[in-house]
This record gives sequence, C-alpha cells and structure tokens, in this order.
Amino acid sequence: MVKKKLLWQHKSGRWYVRKTINGKMTYLGRIKAEEGTAEFDQQYWEIVSGKSAAAKTSWGALIDAMRETDKWESFSPRYRRDLEPVFEYLRGKIGQADVARLTPADIYDAMDANKHRVRFANYIPTAVSMLAKLAVKKRWRKDNPFLKMDLLKVPTARQKPHLPWADWAVEKMRAEGEALPLLIFEIGVGSVQRPGDWVDFQWGDYDGDTLKLRQNKTDKPLHLPCTETLKAALNRAKADLGFAPHPSRHILTRGDGSAMDYHAMARVMVRERKRLGLMAYDQHALRYRGVMELAWAGCTDDEIASFSGHTSKAMIIKYAGEARQIMRARQAAAKRR
Repeated sequence: MVKKKLLWQHKSGRWYVRKTINGKMTYLGRIKAEEGTAEFDQQYWEIVSGKSAAAKTSWGALIDAMRETDKWESFSPRYRRDLEPVFEYLRGKIGQADVARLTPADIYDAMDANKHRVRFANYIPTAVSMLAKLAVKKRWRKDNPFLKMDLLKVPTARQKPHLPWADWAVEKMRAEGEALPLLIFEIGVGSVQRPGDWVDFQWGDYDGDTLKLRQNKTDKPLHLPCTETLKAALNRAKADLGFAPHPSRHILTRGDGSAMDYHAMARVMVRERKRLGLMAYDQHALRYRGVMELAWAGCTDDEIASFSGHTSKAMIIKYAGEARQIMRARQAAAKRR
C-alpha cells in the first residue's frame, strides 16, 4: 500500500489532505468517505492529483470571481477591508478545494480555531455565505447552508465598553499632549467620526472652516463645521509643514510624509495615552466624547446624527443621554447651593 503522506486527521475525526505551500499549511480538501474504504482512497488521490477541484470551481477561483462583481464594487471601502483578510485566510486554507464539498461543520471548525479573535472568526461565515451565494448563482454548488450560523460571543472578561473621555482627561491631553497625538485627538473629538475615517482626511478636505468626508462604513457624504480647537490644531499642523500642502496630501502622516494607516495611528495614541496616564480612555471613545459635547451644547438626537453620521440612534441615545444627565445634575446642584 502506498503511504498517504498528505493525510491528516482533525481531532473531530474528520480526514483532510493538506501540505505546505510557500511556507503555509494549505488544506487541499476533505475526505468524506469512511476510512479504510476504496472510496476513501479514491477521494485522497483525486484531491492530491487536483482532479476533485477543477480550477474554475475552487474557492480561490470563487474569491477572484467575487472581486469582479458589481456587488463587491458596491461595498464600502471599510467593509471590503474587513472581508479581505478573511478571503486571504480562506484562500490559504481551502483555496484549491472544491466549492461543493464545504459544510457548516467545516466552518464551525474554522471559527473555533480562531476563537481568540472573535470578530475575525465571526466574519468567516459571513464571507463564506456571501461566496456560496455566488457559487449557487454560478451552479458550482446547489445550496447555501451557511446563512444562519451561530456566531461566537466575546467572553465577558474581554467585553470592555469604551469610556467617554472625562473633562480632566481632555484637559490633560490639551495641556500636555505632543503635536501629532494632539492633532489626532482633536480630529477625533471635533469631527465625531470613527477612527477609520480620521486617516482618510486630506488637506483638500479642509477649507479653513469645515472638513468633508465620505464615511467608510456608511458611504455617507458629510460636511462638518470644525470646532475652534480643531481648527487651531489643523492650522497649526499646516503651519508646521513649512509649505502649502497639496490637496491630496493626507493630514495624518508618518515621519516621511506618507499616509498614516489606522494601525500606525493607534500606536501613536497608545504611546501618548501611556505617557500621560490616560489608558482608560481609548481613541474610539473620542467619538463618544464628541457626541456628549454636542448634547451639552443643546443639540437634539437628529442634529447629533446629522453631524456624526450614525445610522442608528442607539449609541447617540446612550452617550447623549449620559451627557444630558450630567448636565441636568450640575444644574440641579447649582440650584441646590
């Protein structure tokens, strides 16, 4: 009997064919026949030879086809960025496997293997279901059994709500913050946008009074009047350049002038928050601080939504409600005195 060198058994008992390709362990396919049968041997050699997954019906080919669709083009840049790492993960694991052979049990295995990163794990069935829908349309498989899969829950110990920046924390950042993190801070509070949008601002988006953008998550265009502190930070940053920046130059840049991405920006803010003792307040919570400041200014929920671009008022109600409670309590305390 010829030894099956690429055969591997998962702890669940399922058999797979896998091998290392370019330093990565790649799953070529799953054997569904009972071990020790002629059909088991046949499926193994079909997978090894590539006959069981013709290139045009593999998951890798399906991912390539998805990127050519109008549906993919219609997704927001933010949503595409969320899906891309999952597509690459799937390509590495099942890129050469037959589209028709994947089962929900395989996806639950993949989610379990990634439970240390819950958000990523929960994107796996989303991506697979999207691809399977296209596969059905192309007649590469007959069904899409991945539509209503159970998602993982974030462990309670890891559920940390964003704490809106307290007045003292805002004052400390403005008094002691270094130039770049302070600019990031003012963009976050002043624009009331998500951190993923901050890095996209270009100098052409700033006219000296307002910032304009198209939100990554919602694709919604917004024109945002700047706060005085945001205008001061932007004008100071422009003056520090020593030249008139090109409209396409990003406002947040690395030391070499290249555009700063989200992760680089996050590292800058973590270093500064550690230095100033502000680790309880993360950069995501700057958006909520902005919502609270709008509420303190007397804005209605609709007015806040027109500024923040929230499509759901749930978070506005939460943080604006907290801000209004603080304001009313202070007014009551003043009357009490």
